[in-house]
Amino acid sequence: MENRYVLHIANKTYSSWSLRPWALMRTLGIPFEERLSPFAPGSNWNAFRAFSPSGRVPCLHHGAQVVWDSLAIAEYLAERHAGVWPEDAKARAWARCAAAEMHSGFGALREQCSMHVALRIRMRAIGPALRKDLDRLDELWREGLERFGGPFLAGGQFGAVDAFFAPVAFRVQAYDLPLSAAARGWVDRVLALPALREWEAAALAEPWRDEDHEREALAAGTLIEDRRPSATPR
Repeated sequence: MENRYVLHIANKTYSSWSLRPWALMRTLGIPFEERLSPFAPGSNWNAFRAFSPSGRVPCLHHGAQVVWDSLAIAEYLAERHAGVWPEDAKARAWARCAAAEMHSGFGALREQCSMHVALRIRMRAIGPALRKDLDRLDELWREGLERFGGPFLAGGQFGAVDAFFAPVAFRVQAYDLPLSAAARGWVDRVLALPALREWEAAALAEPWRDEDHEREALAAGTLIEDRRPSATPR
């Protein structure tokens, strides 16, 4: 079909940005074709430029239209499908603000706890910058759950704001990051969704290893478990 959606992503083990539109489309039942291009040593820019103007993932193709960047993809989908953002105006405004904050912020969390679906790591320490990010995450998530009644961040349905924080749910799982019971409850609900379970299973089965991503994750602390079937027992 000429106007089908084609979503270009990278490794499910590491690619937090790819997860956002993938989880959103899968959970909302928006059909798409997935095309995965694994990370390679060094820069992927030239290879990814074959399908993405920015040389980055994710990138959505819809007929002749090319939409890059996860936030732009969410807005493009929202013009065509219900459920991306809440119907309620107040919840919708909050969800957009929270998603935008995730899109541009939480630098310490990104730097110190890179997404890795397969590993379980005991953090060596949580310094002031990471603690600040975790406190803000906890505050933000509890605000959404309390204001809009849950079980998801902006109300009863999984939407773009949940998709934008879904990579953080995998980070919480991987590094056992300290959060309140309410915030942990959201993490557990999101990771139990069929789409997130599908993503996790596919990540664990991936044959590729990207050494830069592996080193980034292991730099955070002590490896407790590598859940990939091909992992060397420790």
